[in-house]
Amino acid sequence: MESGKIGELRQLIEACKSNPSLIHDPSLSFFKSYLLSLGARIPPHPKTEPVDVDVDDMVESDIDLDDSDLVEPDNDPPHKMGDPSAQVTPDMIDAAQLAKSRALDYISQNKLDQAVDQLTEAILLNPHSAIHYATRASVLLKLKKPNAAIRDADTALKINQDSAKGYKVRGMARAMLGLWEEAASDLHVASELDYDEDIGMALKKVEPNARKIQDHRRKYERLQKHKEEKRTELKRRQEADAQVQEALSALKDGMSLYFHLLYVIKIPKIFCSLVWPLSSILYLRL
Repeated sequence: MESGKIGELRQLIEACKSNPSLIHDPSLSFFKSYLLSLGARIPPHPKTEPVDVDVDDMVESDIDLDDSDLVEPDNDPPHKMGDPSAQVTPDMIDAAQLAKSRALDYISQNKLDQAVDQLTEAILLNPHSAIHYATRASVLLKLKKPNAAIRDADTALKINQDSAKGYKVRGMARAMLGLWEEAASDLHVASELDYDEDIGMALKKVEPNARKIQDHRRKYERLQKHKEEKRTELKRRQEADAQVQEALSALKDGMSLYFHLLYVIKIPKIFCSLVWPLSSILYLRL
């Protein structure tokens, strides 16, 4: 028998090693029928689950969050900020403290706009005081202006990174905007620096929402990982199928000639020497 035909048969055997279900390919039905006529046991056609990589199936679902206290983001022009490079005299510090005292009086009377004005004056007089910014942030929070409050809280924390009031106000402002994870982080820091009941109450609302988002993210990441694994598996199968089709294409004419030679020329020893490795790979018992 021609060595080229033997090589083609060997190529089929290698293909069967990577995909034993090859024997069920329609183009090899004649070979399968012949093996069955000899009493061979053919392995059943494997059942494979469909590989679903539909991106739409991986879209994040809605999360059941308590957003009853959310407010519309404020887009007002920023309030005046002090010059961080300004030289502040003792007299300016004293004047800033008086403005802050007047602001506290206005807050106690619920005159919040006037309180903001006085705190702005205090900030301009002494822009190095974190408490002035944090206090104005707290008033802006009462006015339902979370973005403005966050700006002031950020400035307070730049001046004093241990400002408990800065973290507290920023956490509450972020909660108003639905930034639950960021809010929880700020409130936890504020709690460690200087715990009070307001922080505790805020955390009771914020933490459940933050946990739901974190749990959802982990679930989504698992789905994304599963999707990537499916894509990899699909690519592997496609590559294996391509190899099989390439082998079948090479054997399309050669196998027909091979069996013709077996029947016409009668060479059972060569047939046995070639078919036995194939049968052992396919779990056939001749």
